Amino acid sequence: MTDRDLQAAPAAAPSVRRQAWATRIVFAANGALFAGWVARIPAVRDNLDADERGLGFALLFAAVGSLVAMPFSGRLVERVGARRVMAFCIVVCALAYPALGLAPNLVVLGAVLFFVGAGVGVWDVAMNVSGHAVEEEAGRDLMPGFHAGWSIGTVVGAATGALAAHADLDPTLHFALASLVLAGSALVAVRSMPEGLQADASCAEGEHHVPGPTGPLIRDLRLVGLGVMTFCAAWAEGSANDWLALMLADDRGASEAAAALGFAVFAGAMTLARLVGTPVVTRFGRVRTLRSGAVITATGVVILLAVPELSVGYLGALLWGLGIALAFPLAMSAAGETPGRGSSAIATVATIAYSGFLIGPPLIGTIASETGLENALRLVLVLAAGIFVLAGTAKHRGQVRG
Repeated sequence: MTDRDLQAAPAAAPSVRRQAWATRIVFAANGALFAGWVARIPAVRDNLDADERGLGFALLFAAVGSLVAMPFSGRLVERVGARRVMAFCIVVCALAYPALGLAPNLVVLGAVLFFVGAGVGVWDVAMNVSGHAVEEEAGRDLMPGFHAGWSIGTVVGAATGALAAHADLDPTLHFALASLVLAGSALVAVRSMPEGLQADASCAEGEHHVPGPTGPLIRDLRLVGLGVMTFCAAWAEGSANDWLALMLADDRGASEAAAALGFAVFAGAMTLARLVGTPVVTRFGRVRTLRSGAVITATGVVILLAVPELSVGYLGALLWGLGIALAFPLAMSAAGETPGRGSSAIATVATIAYSGFLIGPPLIGTIASETGLENALRLVLVLAAGIFVLAGTAKHRGQVRG
C-alpha cells in the first residue's frame, strides 16, 4: 500500500497518513515481539530442562490469557480510549517478555505467559479499534495494510530471534533488547494514533449512523455470522501455520529445509496479499474479495493434497496464503462498523477468531492421528466454504453492491 491510497480525503490526508504509519508501526511491533519469543522457545525449554508435554501445558496459558482478557477489551477501550489501553498493554508486554527468560520453572513460565497472552490479546483488539478509526477517516479499507505490518513484524522478529540463537545470546537479554526497541517505538507511535471512539460517539448522538442494539452483541445475527466466518478463517490460517511444513515433510518426503520453505511461501503470500489488499478491496468490495479468497484457498488446498510433486505443493501453499490473508483484517473492519458499538464488536469477533487459532489446529492433529494428515487437512475445504457462505456479513454498511 502506498501513500496514494490515502488521498480519499485531501484536506485530512497529512493527518491520516501520519496515523496510518503509526498504526503500521504498532501492528509490526506486536508481531515482532511475539515472533521473537516463539523463535527462542527452544532455548527457554533447554534452560528449564523441560519436556514437550510440560512445555506444551505452559504454552497453553498464553492462549488462555488472551481468551480471558479479550472479551473485556472492547468495553475497556470504550471507557478509557484505545491509546491508553495500547500503552498499558505495551508496557505489560515489555516487562513480561524479558521475564519469560528469567522463569525458574514451568509454573512461573505459565503464569508469565498468561500475562503475555492477556497483554497481546488486548493490545490486538485496541490497535484494531484504532486502525478502524483511521479507516473511517480515510474513507477506505486500510486494515489489510495494517495487518501486513503485523506479518512483516513477525518475519523480522523471527529472523532476529534466529540471529540471536545463532549468536547464543541469552533469551532474557534478547527479550529485553527487543522490548526496549520495539515497545519503545510502539509507545512513541501510539501517540499519533486515534482513540477509536469517534464513530461510537457519533453513533450515540445519532449524527451519522442508526443507533445499534443495546443488548448483548451475541444477539446481533450479522455479528455472529461475521464471528463464525472469522473463526473459519483463523482455523484455516492456523492449520497452515502448525501443519503445512509437517505435511510436506511426512507426506511429500521434503527435507526439513524444503518443508520450512513451503511454510515460508505460505507466509510470504499472506504478507503480499495484505500489502496489496486495499486497492483490491476498493475495486471489488469486501464480499467479492472474501469469496474470491475462499475459492483461491480451496484451490490451493486441493492442489496441495491432490498432486504429490513438492514443487506443485509450493504452488498450493502460495494459493492457500493468498486466499486466506484478507479474511481476518476485513472482518475487523466490518465489525468496527457495528452502529454505536464498534469497539466491543471488534473485541467479540477477535475473541471468536482467537478461539479458532486455539481450537482448530489441535483438532486437525487429533483427526490426523486417526486418518492421516492429508485427510485431516481436507477440513480446510469446509472452512473455505464457510467463509464463502458467510462473506456477506462483511458487507460495508450501506453498501449496495457485493
